[in-house]
Amino acid sequence: MYREVILDHYKNPRGHGLLEHADAEAEGQNPLCGDEVSIYVAFGEDGDTIDEVKFSGRGCAISQAATSMLTELVQGRSAQEVASLPRDELLDEIGIPLTPVRLKCALLGLSTLKLALHKAKGTPLPAEWAGASSDLELN
Repeated sequence: MYREVILDHYKNPRGHGLLEHADAEAEGQNPLCGDEVSIYVAFGEDGDTIDEVKFSGRGCAISQAATSMLTELVQGRSAQEVASLPRDELLDEIGIPLTPVRLKCALLGLSTLKLALHKAKGTPLPAEWAGASSDLELN
């Protein structure tokens, strides 16, 4: 069943496309497998609630499906809540065991979204990034 959900999100991605008037954006790449994603965020009237998330990019089924799932998972949440979103919450949505390489694919969208929120709102970067050399390239 979970594999079907991943294929559905890959073939019919939610939140795919550009967001013309984004309040936050960032780009991320996984040089190990070539996945690329750009994340665009629009905040609601309160300036903090995530009103809309869109993404563009290319990559494997896991990276694209996970980012599609992410756009639904964070809708309506505050920037601070999403900035501290544990990766396991997204991984639970994905619902299949992932190898270390595929884990990086699955988390590319989340890492990129957290960077976009940090750039726009000054939310803290994940503690695991401190002093760590990431295999992901985030801009």
